[in-house]
Formats: sequence, structure tokens, C-alpha cells
Amino acid sequence: MKVNNEKTENRQAFLTIEMEPTEVEDSLHRSYQRLVRSTRVPGFRKGKAPRAILENYIGKESLFEDTLKYLLPEAYDNAIKEQEIEAIAQPQLEVTQTEPLVFKAVVPLKPEVKLGDYREIQVAAEPVEVTESHIDGVIEQLRHQYATWEPADRAVDFGDMVTINVDSTVDGNPYIMQDGAQYQVVPEAVFPAPGFSEQLVGMTGDQEKKFNVTFPADHPRADLAEKDAAFTVSVTEIKEEVLPELTDDFARIVDPEFEDLATLREKVDSQLKVQAAERTRVDYEDRVIEAVVDISEVEFPPVLEEAEIHRILDQRFQRGNQEIEEYLRYANQTEEELHEEARPVAHRRVVRSLLLGKIVDEEEIEVSDDEIDIEIVKMISTSTDKRDELEKVLNIPQNRESIRQTLITRRSIHRLVEIAGGLPDNQDETTEEEK
Repeated sequence: MKVNNEKTENRQAFLTIEMEPTEVEDSLHRSYQRLVRSTRVPGFRKGKAPRAILENYIGKESLFEDTLKYLLPEAYDNAIKEQEIEAIAQPQLEVTQTEPLVFKAVVPLKPEVKLGDYREIQVAAEPVEVTESHIDGVIEQLRHQYATWEPADRAVDFGDMVTINVDSTVDGNPYIMQDGAQYQVVPEAVFPAPGFSEQLVGMTGDQEKKFNVTFPADHPRADLAEKDAAFTVSVTEIKEEVLPELTDDFARIVDPEFEDLATLREKVDSQLKVQAAERTRVDYEDRVIEAVVDISEVEFPPVLEEAEIHRILDQRFQRGNQEIEEYLRYANQTEEELHEEARPVAHRRVVRSLLLGKIVDEEEIEVSDDEIDIEIVKMISTSTDKRDELEKVLNIPQNRESIRQTLITRRSIHRLVEIAGGLPDNQDETTEEEK
């Protein structure tokens, strides 16, 4: 076997491996011995057909394919040992020649991370403030949440809830055909078509109206882009939203424990401050990590990015291929386009993960078994039922290791936050144990 290490690029080694004829013949003989025992050849007992007869019966190509299935992985393993290459994932193998047998191997290598001087980074925190207008906004949302819908004896206006009968076509083909549909008239709504809501404004009960609208060129459904839709709509009922008055009674409707409107505002203020603190923390950690990314160099094989793309899509489409196919039909996308759409996020995740892993090494961050036990207790305490079963599951070695990695990552981020200057007003939730 001859191995030529052609180059290393993008943390991949490119090998060309040429097999000696004797090696190929030995492997062909082993394939013959395997196949002859499992193949019933007419006129011969199983395992007794000569090789020439077997080759004629199943075809030389089948024998050669079986040979490659075993020979290539074995030759590849020997090649990377000879070249002292440490692979981190399965290679891409491609046969380029059969006489003599030559194949190429693209070998994913360990990522290379060169940290910048991360101990000198400084990032200023930008706290999110809670104002009276923020509180007013939440109160207004609550009013809409507890609003009632009352019949309105007038023409349709924005914000109304209408009951309509719809008959429509796109290029002469049926589009939406529905009687008794409930529809809220919202400005600039895009469903069922841009401009549809605006056409309803001014209509009265039992009025029928015919109108056309055109889908934009950038519509998510390419089959509708730039096409005209013809609608016939009749309004059968108009309801307007009636908001509750801002009184102490309203506060008690939201929560019977609230004494008055002032108590409701205090509760909203408290919740908004908790949310603001969390947004500040997440934003600060994100900017700190980006600061490390900006001063560092990370190189990794494409296989890591591809694996992350698959993880992203698995999380997004939990029903698997069926859900993906449904989405692709609706969005008029190919699977390749869907993968490319996820690539920037995947790339960012891989870079950050590798950088944090390097920080873990540099800072010698560790998590003990006792700390994992403490974390499991915390996780169980938030569960409402079946705590014994949850404890058993969390203590499976694989899950304990996952918890360990989560804690290590969390601690590495906390270390960077500490270096960068930290969050104000004790918004850094790092515990003494985590430090």
C-alpha cells in the first residue's frame, strides 16, 4: 500500500492510497470465502462452489463491491496510522481507479483554536431599564387579553372581528373558499393576501364586495408570487373590542390576590425588572463571547458544521422528515436551501463551542461528581411529579456527563464575564460553587 498525504486544508487531510495487487487479491479471496458460504449456487452445496463459478453466478462486480466494503476501511485505518493522523470523524472515501486500486480519503482533523489575549477583554454592560411606559404597555396588553367582543352596528374598521364568507381564486384556480370565517381586521395583514384587510374596512353587514389583490414578488410561497387573487367577500357580522376600564376591579380580575390597580402595577414592574435583568445577562454574555471570537482564530473541518446543521433541523422539526417535507412544500424550498439557511447559525455555534472548550482548558475548569449531584437535586426540585423516575434518568452515566458539560460551559462563560468586568447590580448569577 502506498500513501500520499497530498495536503491539509480546512482541517482536513487529503490522502491518496494505492493498493498493491496482492492486497486486493487477498481481500477478493476473503470476500469469496464469505459469500460462498451464504450463497446457494445451483449444482453445488452451499460453500462448495469454486470462485470462478461464484463470480459467474453473482457477477464480478458484486464480489468486488464486497471486497471494497471491507478493504477500504481497513486500508484507511492503516494509512492514518502510518501517517500519524488523528481523525475525529468518519472520512469521505472515493475510489478513483480500479487497476491498480486507488482511492482518496478526506480525513476530518482535530480543530485548531488560537485564543487571543482574552484576559484583557473589557465589555461594558448595557442594563435594560424599566420605565412607566413599559408598565403601561403590559397593562394595555392585559386589557386586550381580558377584553370582550360586542356586536357593532356600523361599518368595518381596523381592529374589528368580522364573520365573513370568502370565495377566491388565483389565476382561475380555487384559493380560499370558506363560509363563516372569523377574521380580525389588522392593518397590513399578509393573510390571506396583502391588502385584504384594507379592502374590508368600510364594508357593512350583509354587504358583498368583489376585489383583486396582487401577491408581492417576495411572497414566501413562490407559486403565488406576483399573481392576482380575485376575492368575493360578504360580511355577516361585525364585532368591536371592548376594553375593561382601569379600575381596582380590573386588577382583581387579573389576579384575585391583587388588592388594587397599584398592586397590579407593582407586580408588573417586578416581573419586567426580572425579565430585563435576564435580557441584560444574556446580551452581556453574548457580547463577551463575541469579543473573544473577534480576537481569536478557529479552524475546523466542515463535518462539524454539517453535524450542527442536522442538530438545528432536528430541534426545529421534531416530527422528522415528514414535517420537513411539509415545510419545504409550503416554503417552496429545496432541502439544500434549508440546510444553507441554517449554516450561519451552525457556524456560529461551532466556533463558540470550540472557543469555550479552549477556555475550559486554559482556565482548568472542572466539575466534580458532587456538583453534578447538586445540579440533579436542583433539576428534580423543579419537577411536579415522577421525581423518582426523573432522578434515575438523570443519573444515567450519559446524562450525568451531559450535565457535567453543561456546568463546565456555564462556568467558562462566567469566567469570561468576570474577566470582562462583570454585570452591575449583582446581575451576574454566578454562585460561589460555580466560581
